Amino acid sequence: MNDLIEYIFLINFISFFMYGIDKFLAIKHLTRIPEVVLFLLSFIGGSLGSLLGMKVFHHKTKKIKFYIINIFFLIIYLYILFRTHGV
Repeated sequence: MNDLIEYIFLINFISFFMYGIDKFLAIKHLTRIPEVVLFLLSFIGGSLGSLLGMKVFHHKTKKIKFYIINIFFLIIYLYILFRTHGV
């Protein structure tokens, strides 16, 4: 269980900061992080960090598909977590 908690914390931490990095790159007009990478981070468990990153960094907030995908993956992971671990 500790490994799972560590993984969830780490992947969400990475997802959160990737949104911040991408926002910085956007402001500086530099090469951006591909959207597929941001979606992949959500898919592998970083959806909460992604949603927080969107909110804190005001990034991708006008793109409804980011909300839909991140919320969808968050619901799936919460379901899996509660179903398998009874958390």
